[in-house]
Amino acid sequence: MRYLTARKRAEGKGASHTGTEHHWYMTVSAVGLAMLIPTFVVYMGRALGRGHEEVLATFQRPFPALLFGIVIFVSLNHFRKGAIMMIEDYAQGSTRKFLIIFLTCFTYLLIATALYALAKMAL
Repeated sequence: MRYLTARKRAEGKGASHTGTEHHWYMTVSAVGLAMLIPTFVVYMGRALGRGHEEVLATFQRPFPALLFGIVIFVSLNHFRKGAIMMIEDYAQGSTRKFLIIFLTCFTYLLIATALYALAKMAL
């Protein structure tokens, strides 16, 4: 068996023992969203104020449908990770567990609902 000092076991890990994984996930998703959101805003702006048929025609093309799906998925997962970090900082005990479970279920419900609506428009 290998002997590990306390410093070696703790190196690269924060208080939550996940190290820099959370920070890197949030950084990568933020950079990805920074590149996706301007294009998302352009397509959303073009669809606003148009008739039902024109909006459906916009979302039936593959690029806007994929763009909206990716933005929905990445942004809501980014929200989930950030909100879980906030809950971990400010809640304790069973309240923390309940809030994290509720937030995770709620976020995945939002993702499923939004992707279902997008697929309904695209198909």
